[in-house]
Amino acid sequence: MELQQLRYVLAVAETGSFTKAARQCLVVQSALSHQIARLERSLGARLFDRTSRSVRLTPAGAAFLPSARQCLAAAERAAAEVAAAVGEVRGRVVVGVIPTVAAVDLPAALKVFRERYPQVRVALGMAPSHELVEQVRSGAVDLAFLGLPLGSQPEGVRGHELGRDDHVAVVAPSHPLAGQPKTDLQTLAGELFVDFPAGSPGRMQSDQAFAAAGLHREVAFEVTTAELMAGLLREGLGVAVLPSRYTPRLSGVVTLPITNGPARVEHLVWSAAGLTPAAAAFLDVLGVSPD
Repeated sequence: MELQQLRYVLAVAETGSFTKAARQCLVVQSALSHQIARLERSLGARLFDRTSRSVRLTPAGAAFLPSARQCLAAAERAAAEVAAAVGEVRGRVVVGVIPTVAAVDLPAALKVFRERYPQVRVALGMAPSHELVEQVRSGAVDLAFLGLPLGSQPEGVRGHELGRDDHVAVVAPSHPLAGQPKTDLQTLAGELFVDFPAGSPGRMQSDQAFAAAGLHREVAFEVTTAELMAGLLREGLGVAVLPSRYTPRLSGVVTLPITNGPARVEHLVWSAAGLTPAAAAFLDVLGVSPD
């Protein structure tokens, strides 16, 4: 079994097309099809069901895919370790981020990282904090930026606290609160809210603050991104509570401090099993020690 064959199988599974996979792998389609056919013969099973209109994984193909990914990841890591031993950082680093990351200027950090390590490929993905912790634990993500309620610690991973931030109320310019110097939880509890999905760390930060104050609030709209949230706020569909360091990125809204309001801690986490050379280099750019 050759690594190139595994790459071809993954490419077909990801694109759903032999033509697109060949283009992605920079080979002619006949060569890619030939290699996959060779692999199927050696395995004694078909990995794909092919029709004139679609390509789908067979049950055998679906069972084969996770191990194929692990084999390729291990091979890439081994090559990166060898390169690092002779002073060259290469390979791939997968970085997960929450929608409201603010403790680090991530685009600026990535620019520095790219200038220092041009041979490293960077993959960025966005997800809620609890999903990112699981992805780091499973090895699907190398590093992740999280936002968690005060007193909450990510489990099963190593990490570094990046900073703490108070939340502010976010309202439309036409909202009656927009002209006030500040507000409080009791006043906000009477408003309709736009917030993140129930159970997510982004939502829990606010839920816990209102619950601790003995207050109930109504969340009329649940969204997955702060940008969409801002759009609903501008239309006057509710109010929101967001980290103060993030809100300057939102246009067309007004923010005001909250007396005894929610707060969060931003963390950078990585696998307890260790770091790839590329991931360690990214920590170095951020000024974070893995020890």
